[in-house]
Amino acid sequence: MVKGLYTAHTGMVNEMKRLDILANNLANADTTAYKKEGTTSRTFSDEMSLRLKDTSSYGIPKKLGEITYGVHLGQVYTDYGSGSFKVTDNTTDFAIDGNGFFAISFTDKAGNTSVKYTRDGSFTVNAQGYLVTKDGDYVLNATGAMNGDPNPANYIRLDPNQPIQVDKLGYIMQNNQVVGTLGIVDIDNYDYLEKYGENMYNLLEGGNRIASDATIEQGVLETSNVNVINEMVNMITIQRAYEAGQKVITTVDSTLDRAVNTVGKVG
Repeated sequence: MVKGLYTAHTGMVNEMKRLDILANNLANADTTAYKKEGTTSRTFSDEMSLRLKDTSSYGIPKKLGEITYGVHLGQVYTDYGSGSFKVTDNTTDFAIDGNGFFAISFTDKAGNTSVKYTRDGSFTVNAQGYLVTKDGDYVLNATGAMNGDPNPANYIRLDPNQPIQVDKLGYIMQNNQVVGTLGIVDIDNYDYLEKYGENMYNLLEGGNRIASDATIEQGVLETSNVNVINEMVNMITIQRAYEAGQKVITTVDSTLDRAVNTVGKVG
């Protein structure tokens, strides 16, 4: 009977975590190139198979009254599916058509510089002629992107007074001459990507950069891959599951109350 309280409680906590992630998806529905997150839950069969194969406690006495929680949050995952493209006609806006990421030389508040990866191509040219993100971080060229080298020698510098044309391979043209190349790389295993902020990623140890066969679209931005309608439907499902847990707790509580205060009475 008491185990039912724990099962309902863990179920409600699981739904709260799912709701937090869903709310973050909705909050970033308009964030350029944002990739939605989701959650998985361990099923009874998963838990049962783990226990059947667990030999760590063989021959060791267990305490009486041990309670196992009923629900476990499996893992939080990122959906790297592409969002739709939005035409901006801004010559420094770019979208990646295919698998791949722009490489950015990112400097944090402590002055540490590292390479971040993003599909947000809303760039601009600063007063010194460098191609930068909206936050002022430098966009890396093809060499810097493939080598993961944020050295200033790998920054893309342009003439801010001349029009910019970029072909599908990322070659940047000014006055009919190639003046740079947008660095696009892919990662061999996305499990080694760690989200940083809203739409940037760190490459963890063990992950490798590989060449990307994606193409570049100029004057276009990739929108988030969050489907607001689906997220709202999921929100209703989560709310109903949470309410079901509340009802279980209320029912078990009333049953315990009757067992203690009514069944136990001596007439």
